[in-house]
Parts: sequence; structure tokens; C-alpha cells
Amino acid sequence: MKNIVRDGDPVLRRVADQLTFPLSDHYKKLADEMMEYLINSQDPKIAEKHQLRAGVGLAAPQVGEGVQMASLLVPNNKGEIIFKETFVNPKILSESVRQTCLSEGEGCLSVDKVIDGYVPRPYKLKIRYYTVDGEEKTIRLTGYPAIVASHEIDHLNGHLFYDRINKKNPFDLKEDTVVIS
Repeated sequence: MKNIVRDGDPVLRRVADQLTFPLSDHYKKLADEMMEYLINSQDPKIAEKHQLRAGVGLAAPQVGEGVQMASLLVPNNKGEIIFKETFVNPKILSESVRQTCLSEGEGCLSVDKVIDGYVPRPYKLKIRYYTVDGEEKTIRLTGYPAIVASHEIDHLNGHLFYDRINKKNPFDLKEDTVVIS
């Protein structure tokens, strides 16, 4: 995970390929390494030692692999993990009309500069995906976990967070948007 791909690399702007099961050892190892990066990046001592930027999600295209895989490690505001999973071939089945965003905007391990503005995303998502072992799952996420999942699934579809920012008025939101601090 030393070579996180930076904005401008074409792999970040193309739709990632579906994976087939059983996953090869290469992709199983990739899933383990992506989750390990997230775990280490959230540990202040390890992150400082290895100069890791903290992350809550990492998609395979961000490490140069154009495949439909993303790892999520979402903590609450106390640092307790509230969602941990690696998605393979995820598909958003439905999303709420109501939107949410982070009060401080979003960042990305592949984007080095700060881009100001709200990033509106669905407040609720229903997602179907496969685990690394090939088990099909359908889940519902709300609030912060939904934001993280939406961000990572965007990566698998060739989109970056700043594509969602209103270009004319970056801090414009729909009236009932849930702003998460």
C-alpha cells in the first residue's frame, strides 16, 4: 500500500472490472493488504512511524488495481469501529432522496489537495455485494457509513468526491440535508 495512486492517474477515472469467484490468491491478498492499511492508518503510532494518511476506506483502483473491490473501516466519533467490510462487486440497489454530507467536506487518499465544498451523498443506502469468500450480502447503511460506502463505490465507477461538489456554489445544500460533524 506504499503506492497509493494519485489524482490524474487514468485508473481512477475508469469503471473497474468485475471480479469472478473464487477470488485468486492475488485478490485475497490485496483485500487483506487494503484492510491492513486502513487499520494501521487509524493507529496514531503506526501511522506516524510509517507516515500514513488516515483513511476510512480504500478502493482497489487507488492502489492501481482496476477491479471492483473496496475496504471500509468506519469508526464512530469515539474511535470505535462501527463498520468493517471488504466489498467485492458492490451495487447500490437503492438510495434515499434525503442527502447527507460531512461538515468539513471530504478528503481522499488519492487527492493531495484540499478541495472546499460540501459533498452531498445519499443519507441511506441499500447495497448488495460479495465478501472476499464469495458470500452475497445485502445491507443498509445510514449516515457516516453510507457516506464512506458511497465514496468508495464512486471510486469503482471512475468518480472522485469533488465531482459531486456544486461547481457554482460549493457550500449550497438542499434544505433537509443532514450535515454530520
